[in-house]
Amino acid sequence: MNKVFIEKVSIIIPVYNSSKTISLLVDKIQDDIKIYNELEIVLVNDGSRLDNSSEVCENIAATNPTVKFINLSRNFGEHNAVLAGLNYCTGDCAVIMDDDFQNPSKDVYKLVDEIINGNDVVFSKYEEKKHHFLRNLGSKFNNLFASILLNKPRDLYLSSFKAINRFVIDELVKYKGPYPYIDGLILRITQKFVSVSVEHVSRANDKSGYSLRKLISLWLNMFTNFSIMPLRLAVALGFIFSIVGLVLTLVFFIEKINNPELPMGWTSLMVSIFLLGSLQLFAIGMVGEYLGRMFLSTGGKPQFVVRSLINCSKAKESEK
Repeated sequence: MNKVFIEKVSIIIPVYNSSKTISLLVDKIQDDIKIYNELEIVLVNDGSRLDNSSEVCENIAATNPTVKFINLSRNFGEHNAVLAGLNYCTGDCAVIMDDDFQNPSKDVYKLVDEIINGNDVVFSKYEEKKHHFLRNLGSKFNNLFASILLNKPRDLYLSSFKAINRFVIDELVKYKGPYPYIDGLILRITQKFVSVSVEHVSRANDKSGYSLRKLISLWLNMFTNFSIMPLRLAVALGFIFSIVGLVLTLVFFIEKINNPELPMGWTSLMVSIFLLGSLQLFAIGMVGEYLGRMFLSTGGKPQFVVRSLINCSKAKESEK
């Protein structure tokens, strides 16, 4: 691969209820990352409600011209917040980081070096993840289904800590749907990606911003926005159960002819009803989910809404 010159690096940080840590994180990034000609930090407040993250980020950006602040009008979700940051970043590449110190800023060099080597996207991978057991289980579930639904290489871990070059940034911001899934979009855009090992440290905040509801919403985004595999699965299950039903019908019919006095089994009847009923509900639910998302998309549901900006050009906002 040909080497790529990186003059300016953008660090994009979705902020959610992190008023106690975000100032320290910005200072740490600026202390650790010095070799690039320019560095900008893009803070995106994703509707924080439990603290004054918005005010803290405003103060940081007001006193530091290298920090951009995008204040969203409500909580849109991490991936929407990341896309908001990508719309306003101006670096030759962007590094997406969490706001809780779990991604050491010193590892930014490892990611950007692989961008310089000619890769479009660089994902981080962890030897040991310091998440809660259930969160790690959810990540494994997400990666398994991403391999099935999105044709993701099985050895690729889709981490939130990653670097993307300007080509991919420009392609990502073209997506205007209200339910973005950044990794799904990346896999649509390019196959030039690698993984590098980085450290994963314990969370500075006691509680993750990702609740079970948000994780389920993220999985639904992957299932229904970037794959029709669930619909195909419903069709396949319908076909399989139709064959099973036909075979059982023949079996029961023959058995009744051979034994006219034999009553039909209550168990087989109830099992058939429950299986077919649950399959129908599953298929109808999946179709309804697809139709509902299409309705919201065509109805103009916004990807994100910016309430205020600091140190950001409004030209990008007018293009949305």
